Amino acid sequence: MKKEIDQFLDFLKFEKNASPHTISGYRRDLNQLAAYLRENGYTWRTAESLTLRGFLAELHERKLKKSSIVRKLAAMRSFFEFGLRKKWRDDNPASTLSTPRQEQKIPGFLTEEETAQFLEWPVDRSEPLEVRDRAILELLYASGLRVSELTALDLEDLHLRERLVRVKGKGKKERIVPFGRQAEKWLREYLALRPGLAAKRTAEAALFLNYRGERLTPRSVQRLVQSRLKQIAVFRKISPHSLRHSFASHLLSRGADLRVIQELLGHKSLATTQKYTHLDLSRLLEIYRKSHPRS
Repeated sequence: MKKEIDQFLDFLKFEKNASPHTISGYRRDLNQLAAYLRENGYTWRTAESLTLRGFLAELHERKLKKSSIVRKLAAMRSFFEFGLRKKWRDDNPASTLSTPRQEQKIPGFLTEEETAQFLEWPVDRSEPLEVRDRAILELLYASGLRVSELTALDLEDLHLRERLVRVKGKGKKERIVPFGRQAEKWLREYLALRPGLAAKRTAEAALFLNYRGERLTPRSVQRLVQSRLKQIAVFRKISPHSLRHSFASHLLSRGADLRVIQELLGHKSLATTQKYTHLDLSRLLEIYRKSHPRS
């Protein structure tokens, strides 16, 4: 059963351009399903919808979060759809399973004042890593990039004069995203110091490097964000992804069109964009009173 999982994960990696995080999660989910099927005398070819329903019921009994069950169901649907393509299945037994309803949670975000405090701190401009860290945070907030998209950037993706960055998003979909003057200023300072980091690995094409001259990892960016949050004493549940939510929320509150934000974020569906937007009631009432002809 491992052979089919490996083939599917290679398909995700090389054809769907799935992130390492997604591939790792799908591997865990499918290995867990494979163990359940073996224990109950099934294979990938003999498993039926009722079999998979039993697997999901077991997860529910173990009090697994709905979000985790939904992710495992998505992994099963994609995996068995792959089996159809490879002809070791003639149906998709996961296609008839209903998706558990999830609570819509608004992701954590920073106010504009908190964002300014988060981004502005004394930087030793002679230290490449300090300047790099400031450039990373400025670009994250200025562009709304996912952390995985930021760490995947190469030097050739950055167009400083135009203040644009070419982003390789999910499913190999590319988009062009603008950024502002503050991000440009810190990127220029970082690029002037980058050769000192790249000295050991001159062939490295990555925009952001670690102290060994290697491509920076998403985990390193997560640690940077958490460290900065502690320094400004923000103890809410804020993550690197929250800068992306803050980017969308602040644009919307200043009058940006939701579909423009959708394009900047690289979302396929407008419904996905809506969960990133957050306006308090007073702001909604203010916009309504100014905009509605009968208000």
